[in-house]
Amino acid sequence: MYTVKAAKKRPELQGLWDGPAWSRADTLELESFRPEGSENRPKTSVRLLYNEEGIFGIFRVDDRYVRCVHTRYGAPVYKDSCVEFFVKPKPGKGYFNFEFNCGGALLCSYITNPERTADGFKEYVLIPESEGRVVGIFHSMPAVVDPEITEPVTWTLEFFIPFSLLGKYAGPIGDIHGQEWAANFYKCGDETSHPHWVSWRPLPQLNFHMPEYFGTVRFAG
Repeated sequence: MYTVKAAKKRPELQGLWDGPAWSRADTLELESFRPEGSENRPKTSVRLLYNEEGIFGIFRVDDRYVRCVHTRYGAPVYKDSCVEFFVKPKPGKGYFNFEFNCGGALLCSYITNPERTADGFKEYVLIPESEGRVVGIFHSMPAVVDPEITEPVTWTLEFFIPFSLLGKYAGPIGDIHGQEWAANFYKCGDETSHPHWVSWRPLPQLNFHMPEYFGTVRFAG
């Protein structure tokens, strides 16, 4: 279980991993690498905080072979150097996939049946860009990284997700204090020269869309 603490100070969305806002947040590490990946095993760390408006998150990645070419909302950002936060606020409901490439492009859906089909999933809604714009994003890398950076590099991706966006699809969030949600965190790079797939909670196969294997995040009272 990961405990999401209340923010004493609102994070600035400036990628300040060691800044005062993030100093109280617990850190979790993504260490469950899939064997299908290359020898590139980037160290990926995550922190979450919350306030009455929503969830703040920050990823820090000690990476290599970094590539980023997708810039529009809803693009297949998982093909780039990418970090992801999947979250299921309510039992028996769907989950959200917030996928960010290192250049800050976002792919986000609300998925109620993740069974794969030719055009995606059996039951899902791609959250429209007009709604996705409420997600705050800071990225330390340029929007486009091409050619690939082959030397070691550390980058950050920080985000803010309003509870109002989650509530529109999953139902009213209510009093967040003490709630427990299902979630997982991922790092990937499908079309980099050294593809890799790593998660917080382990998976039995190369498929991030397995909510039955999500871990638990608890919002401190």
